[in-house]
Amino acid sequence: MSRTAPGQVSLRGCVQKHRDGRIRRVEAEAAIQEIIDRETQAWNSKDVSLLLSVFHPDMVWAWPATYTSNDPVDWRLVLGKFDAERWGALYEQLFRARTLVHNHRETVRIEISEQGDGAFAVVDIDTLWRENATGFEDHWLGRTCKLYALVGSEWKMTAQVGALQY
Repeated sequence: MSRTAPGQVSLRGCVQKHRDGRIRRVEAEAAIQEIIDRETQAWNSKDVSLLLSVFHPDMVWAWPATYTSNDPVDWRLVLGKFDAERWGALYEQLFRARTLVHNHRETVRIEISEQGDGAFAVVDIDTLWRENATGFEDHWLGRTCKLYALVGSEWKMTAQVGALQY
């Protein structure tokens, strides 16, 4: 994979088709892992532009009410549909108001669709933020499921379920 611009990855050479038309799974999995790593780097460096680069324009982020809210009836759409300006402003505010204590992430599984145009990743996260003004700690701890679509030659995150403990 080659970088084309900050936060962008060209999949030329990664999106090559087998004779039967399927995208090579190894390269697709590597592209998804790159997005997961880029998102992690964005959180670690508090880089709003880099974070926004992983999202599809139709991204929706469902967030459970608690880490044990396994029933989707309890989930909320805190941010609504992706809007770079609105989401960017919220992330800038979060990064100014909080200190990142730690951010541990482990990719558990990546699954590519048979058609090679969709994917999901299961990622365990352990992210601890401390509010600068109050010292309040906000711990994001659990398993997430991130969904991706191949748009042209670029993978983008289309949805994510917030952290749950199973």
